[in-house]
Amino acid sequence: MSTATTDGIRVTVEPTFWPERSTPEAGQFAFMYKVEIVNEGDAPAQLHARHWLITDAQGNVDEVKGEGVVGRQPRLGPGERFEYTSWAMLKTPFGTMRGTYEMVRPDGTRFEARIAEFALTLPHALH
Repeated sequence: MSTATTDGIRVTVEPTFWPERSTPEAGQFAFMYKVEIVNEGDAPAQLHARHWLITDAQGNVDEVKGEGVVGRQPRLGPGERFEYTSWAMLKTPFGTMRGTYEMVRPDGTRFEARIAEFALTLPHALH
């Protein structure tokens, strides 16, 4: 699990291995992750875009960029939260993810809300 707060926006991620979508013998390891974004500040912000860096155990990096998350660009007023679940596929039984959300204030100010690095780990793969 990871948590980071940037300019009042707290991002918490909780990853889990997804055995039903994984085929280890074919080098396919699926991981789900639940994200909670909370506006702990005193100004509204809207999530405009995402940027993820997904690194497998061999050091290979996949970069994922795009508008919004799960087809949405949530606007969070002070005290509001947004949760979603997504997933990633690795070719190794463990790796990491980290990234940023591009947030926009009503006055047009933009900032990057940090997503702290978290581990994607096959249960019992690491001692």
